[in-house]
Amino acid sequence: MHVLVAGILILLVLLIPFFFFGLIIGLIMNGRTMIKKEGRRIANLLPMFAGLGFLLLFIAGIAQGLTINSPLLWVVYFFILTVIAYFTFFFITFLVSTFIYQYNFPRFNQDFIIVLGSGLIGERVPPLLASRLDKATSFFWQQADKKGKHATIIVSGGQGADELTSEANAMRKYLIEKGIPENYIIMEDQSVNTLQNMQFSKAKMDAIMERYNSIFTTNNFHLFRASLYARKAGLKSQGIGSKTAFYYMPSALFREFIAIVMMHKKVHLIIIGFFIFLSLQFWHFHYSYRGGNKK
Repeated sequence: MHVLVAGILILLVLLIPFFFFGLIIGLIMNGRTMIKKEGRRIANLLPMFAGLGFLLLFIAGIAQGLTINSPLLWVVYFFILTVIAYFTFFFITFLVSTFIYQYNFPRFNQDFIIVLGSGLIGERVPPLLASRLDKATSFFWQQADKKGKHATIIVSGGQGADELTSEANAMRKYLIEKGIPENYIIMEDQSVNTLQNMQFSKAKMDAIMERYNSIFTTNNFHLFRASLYARKAGLKSQGIGSKTAFYYMPSALFREFIAIVMMHKKVHLIIIGFFIFLSLQFWHFHYSYRGGNKK
């Protein structure tokens, strides 16, 4: 048994280079797919940038290994690796949290269902937003069938500069076409981001009743961050996620991760500052040691 476990561990270690280069190739190829399907926007290029970044890091590591008597480069490289290790750990934590949030199953006793907006194409509901509305529609009818209770759907989203109508109005029309009675739909058409989606929707619900149960629908990759904003808005609301095209997930997850990092940017800047301090201490120790030897 011990021999088998040792053999598996050795095999995994030997496969690490293949996993690393496979990740690089996969990210670059996904970036190409995103460009073809979604256009040449910066957000769609994130997987490709990440893949190229890992490749450059590998090349820089080889170059650094071949560099002779360059302690400054070692300190810089140490700092870069420390920062990457920190954000890699944070990214893994984010992925685990995102995965766990996929398996949230709210009870069929909801008074409100909030649908978070995600942008329009002119005045048309695109597939990404349609999946959120379809998820809300499905829950609406399931609860009505199982409990005989109809939830009120709050469609939340203002009008962007390139949109011909508010997201809320376009979503309202979409739901009506899908068979949702208009008297069970409330529009919140002032919000411009997820935090405002939560804050303004909460105000709508608070104005109707003092105590209520609510959920929100969004895409699965957005569940974790949306839940953080719900708490920040003082809203006790669980989320249910709609499926997202597989090719879209890497880019979406990178964007979500960056957004969550920016939510706590002051904390991360303090930690990076601590890493800089450690690197400078290492540099100071190195030269003090060399100076002591010369004496």
